[in-house]
Amino acid sequence: MSFPVNAALDAQARLGRIQRRTVLTLALAQLFSGVGNGAALAIGSLLAVELSGNEELAGTSTMALSLAGALVALPLASLAARRGRRQALICGLLLAFLGAALMVLAPILRSYVLVLAGSALLGVGAAVNLQARFAAVDLARPEHRGRDLSFVVWSITIGAVAGPNLIKPGAELALALSLPETSGPFLFSMAGLAIGATLLFVGLRPDPLLVARSVAAGAGTAPVSSGSAVPRMLRGGSLGAGLAAVHRSPMAQLGLVTVVGAHLVMVAVMSMTPVHLQALDHASGLHHSDADTLAFIGFTISLHIAGMYALSPVIGLLTDRLGRPRMIMAAQLVLLAAVGLAGIGHGDQLWVGAGLAVLGVGWSAATIAGSTLLTESVSDEDRVLVQGVSDTCMGAAGALGAALSCVALAFFGFAGLNLAAALAAAVVLVFAVVEAARNRGTQ
Repeated sequence: MSFPVNAALDAQARLGRIQRRTVLTLALAQLFSGVGNGAALAIGSLLAVELSGNEELAGTSTMALSLAGALVALPLASLAARRGRRQALICGLLLAFLGAALMVLAPILRSYVLVLAGSALLGVGAAVNLQARFAAVDLARPEHRGRDLSFVVWSITIGAVAGPNLIKPGAELALALSLPETSGPFLFSMAGLAIGATLLFVGLRPDPLLVARSVAAGAGTAPVSSGSAVPRMLRGGSLGAGLAAVHRSPMAQLGLVTVVGAHLVMVAVMSMTPVHLQALDHASGLHHSDADTLAFIGFTISLHIAGMYALSPVIGLLTDRLGRPRMIMAAQLVLLAAVGLAGIGHGDQLWVGAGLAVLGVGWSAATIAGSTLLTESVSDEDRVLVQGVSDTCMGAAGALGAALSCVALAFFGFAGLNLAAALAAAVVLVFAVVEAARNRGTQ
């Protein structure tokens, strides 16, 4: 009679080993691939202004990055459902590699169009980074979902923080190769994306999503064949079907609103910060060199990205221990504090930098808690589709935030932009309080 028990224990042990390998592989891939997005966020808006000759187009590079991420999120989710996480994530990183190459060429050819195209393809890489967090919970135990998801989010810290700080070394490398200074950082991005794709190709075996599907079907821990056992809704998957699945669960609605709202606030403020910092530097009359100005902007953006990812493990643990709704409400308070710092101190580079770092922490808390709540609030059949819908909505919110931030900065200044962001965070906070109270009342 002990044989079934022993077999079950062996199966659980094997699943644990697969999960540990999956999380480690995803973490290492994120570490390297994050270099691409970090560089794009730091100097994409500056390249857009330089090559278009129009400061009002500063946010278009970030808008292209976010919009592309929105457009590819569902196709990536569909590919993952049919072929597994491994193929979907690798394809996305290869497209991002092409985007980094276009960003190298843009200043050489003096082409604003190439900046937009390169930013869009790097947005595919951003979508991969988002979907990797869901791959981390395909096989995670329920009590460890927040922890495992947050560890993969945290792993991007080194690469994403390094990206902006590679601006000055990248500029020196570019000069050594007789290239424009702004081409250099994206040479590092290309290398990081190539390494990330290679790590996924080698290490993400067996595929966690296919294994999870096999386990759910009672087939043990051997992965199902690609294309088999595809969830019913993904065979006809659509944005509407995913939103319908979210609508059926109030907690899923709260999770989706949280991640979308936080992304809107974060992108709107972050995308205009390099332009605002450059304007402050020029207004100071200190006449810093362009390289020094770029280095300072890169350092500020790296602080922001560190805030986004560095505390992820702590946030994951708090999400598991305090509960998802409480962490969501705390995240909105952090976002309000962040835009308050940046808005009130809009005339001081240090205040703006501090606000941007805190903004990253608020985004991290909202994204981890909201993503975890969303994932566990829908059925197994709907989960991958809903995850794709979540990333689509996040990308769309980021594109909208980048577009509106240009208008807000032009008409209301950086302080007005932060005030608008505060109003958005306040709306999400009220929604979270109401839904959490309603959920307690139904238990």
